[in-house]
Amino acid sequence: MHKIALFCDIPQEVLDLLPEEKYEIIRKETSDVDGIIIRSMDIHDMVFSKRLKAIARSGAGVNNIPIERCSEEGIIVFNTPGANANAVCELTLLGLLMSSRRVIDSIDWTKKLESNVVETVERGKSQFVGPELRGKTLGVIGLGNVGHLVANLGVKLGMEVIGYDPYISIKNALALSWDVKYTNDINELYRKSDYITLHVPYNNETKDYINKDNIKLMKDGVKILNFARSGVINEDDLIEALESGKVGYHVSDLPNEKLLRAKNTLCIPHLGGSTIEAEENCAEMAIKELTDYLEKGNITNSVNFPDCSMDRYPGTDRIVVLNKNIPNMIGKISTALASHNVNIIGMVNKSKGDYACSIIDVIGEFNVDKLNELQEHYGILRIMFIKNKGAER
Repeated sequence: MHKIALFCDIPQEVLDLLPEEKYEIIRKETSDVDGIIIRSMDIHDMVFSKRLKAIARSGAGVNNIPIERCSEEGIIVFNTPGANANAVCELTLLGLLMSSRRVIDSIDWTKKLESNVVETVERGKSQFVGPELRGKTLGVIGLGNVGHLVANLGVKLGMEVIGYDPYISIKNALALSWDVKYTNDINELYRKSDYITLHVPYNNETKDYINKDNIKLMKDGVKILNFARSGVINEDDLIEALESGKVGYHVSDLPNEKLLRAKNTLCIPHLGGSTIEAEENCAEMAIKELTDYLEKGNITNSVNFPDCSMDRYPGTDRIVVLNKNIPNMIGKISTALASHNVNIIGMVNKSKGDYACSIIDVIGEFNVDKLNELQEHYGILRIMFIKNKGAER
């Protein structure tokens, strides 16, 4: 039986995907389990047990998980791309509207009125006048699961939409409206956009993606929205631009002390994926990814190891090998198996950066001692053995 620790609340109807005859649910913060399901809890300081095989993040971002350490310990980290895309898209629409119409400011002002409300409202409402979205230009940086939905929505709102994403997938490119103007020149997007919204991951390439140098290229009074990740905007440069009026308004779903004090900035408390539907979708995808790995060795939507899957050959045991992506690993594995008279019936190998995975279906006597012996080979990070009846070791 597999043990799964929950580091977040999961709807009961989704938990039904973990049948009690196969899985024991642990509702405490422990790594002495086969898998962990997590949302936003930070586990960088957690010591992982040797039993832990996988961590499934119910959401897209994995900044709260020590990815490099997990990789070195042979722990698969899954995320759930696209499961909350519609929720984030809808909140981005709200951000666009609020960056233009000053709705929050007007509501706060109205709540303070004590008398002659009708007359005061009519006299004072002009201070909150703002532009409509129709006819304005929306620049969308990142056309992934969320970004392409935002771009298409902008078209439906009557906006001119410019999209930029050097890594756009075929799937998302095909789903992009023909009315979205795709550009390979990010500076064109900066120069022409009245609104700029970011939908990119945070990494070395996107750190400080928006900064004083490209802010200079933007229109005066441009509105900037960040429903992506902290760190993709240089906040000191942004705040300076907000003070000068170069940036007219900023909406962030990722508040911190600096942004809470910044001029013309609206902070939303990270509600991008906080809908009932999104939380259920993310949890369901996380559980399916985790169980598919523990029961079958298949890897889908891993952020640190390659996607790797294979249909099970009838009557075989399955060996899953996670290793560093170095020469002759496949040869070492197949030689070691042959030395024990274990016959390989089917095999698939995939690599991703510094790491690789092999799924091998075998026939022959294979036990824990032989498994441990195989794991001693240099470069092998973890071996998982799944018996024909599904009893994993």
